[in-house]
Amino acid sequence: MRQNPHGGDIYTKKCRVDFSVNVNPLGTPESVKEAVRKSAESVEQYPDALCRDLTRALSEKEQLPEENILFANGAAELIFALTQALRPKKALIAAPGFAEYEAALSAAGCFIRMYPLQKEKGFLLQDDFCDDLTDDLDLVFLCNPNNPTGLTIPQELLLKILDNCRERNIYLVLDECFIEFLPEPEKVTMQGKLDEYPNLLILRAFTKIYAMPGLRLGYLLCSDEDLLDRISRSMQSWNVSIPAQMAGLAALNEDAYVKEARELIGKERAWMKAELEKAGLTVWDSCANYLFFEGPKGLAARLEKGGILIRDCSNYPGLADGYYRAAVRTHEENQILTEAVSQILQWF
Repeated sequence: MRQNPHGGDIYTKKCRVDFSVNVNPLGTPESVKEAVRKSAESVEQYPDALCRDLTRALSEKEQLPEENILFANGAAELIFALTQALRPKKALIAAPGFAEYEAALSAAGCFIRMYPLQKEKGFLLQDDFCDDLTDDLDLVFLCNPNNPTGLTIPQELLLKILDNCRERNIYLVLDECFIEFLPEPEKVTMQGKLDEYPNLLILRAFTKIYAMPGLRLGYLLCSDEDLLDRISRSMQSWNVSIPAQMAGLAALNEDAYVKEARELIGKERAWMKAELEKAGLTVWDSCANYLFFEGPKGLAARLEKGGILIRDCSNYPGLADGYYRAAVRTHEENQILTEAVSQILQWF
């Protein structure tokens, strides 16, 4: 029987407040909704298979060559597409991490090595990760900030990893889908290193920061134009719909909205962490728009009975029952979660 391994399954579960998906708590910008409504006038046409207007707009905003940008139907499609295009025989991923890396590699028949992020070391990537970058590797997936922990990779270590990968002809896919939620993403991103490292591929998504997961829009950055062409040819034509392209164009103008979201999340994340710790949970120092914590087994199920969804992380490689992730939402919603957790923990 097919199952949804991710959060956000509001179609199966009764939901009052959904903390299981990590999208912007401000909701979809009104300009994006208006763009989607307006796009209905054009749905009798095929979408631009090359996403030219959107590529041009992103190129201008990020000061990147258009040839270094590839749009797709969400970052998840790109994970599968690049894996199909590269056809790696052996890959390395850190665990716990986003499930689609393993799924895409398995679908391509690739042997997967796991680097365990250990609780004893704060679930942080360590320097010895470089020891696992052996000559027989073809591909490495890393997430920065990581999902589900929300922790970032130190810049010095990331540059060391990039150097090691380049030296050994290993492609490094760096998933930065949550980087826009950081207070200063420009100090964390490896976007400025694309020219220096043609083996670097950076994943981004409109899904999270603009709260538009139902539209599916993501993109890949890489300075190797031939590689982007190969990845493009591994995807279907017209994979990005007209509503998604028009929504993306509108979203790129929402700088004030993004700034407001960062400020809200920074404030609420600190408050929410303190409240969950006060209730008796172990909470890690996430930098993203979600918190990763350890608590009693069955906590997610107890919350679900009250219509509150959090992400049970027990199906992440390297994690057992008792690990959870919850999105940072508005203060009123966060209060609902923290009060419910406090009440439930009185019975454990």
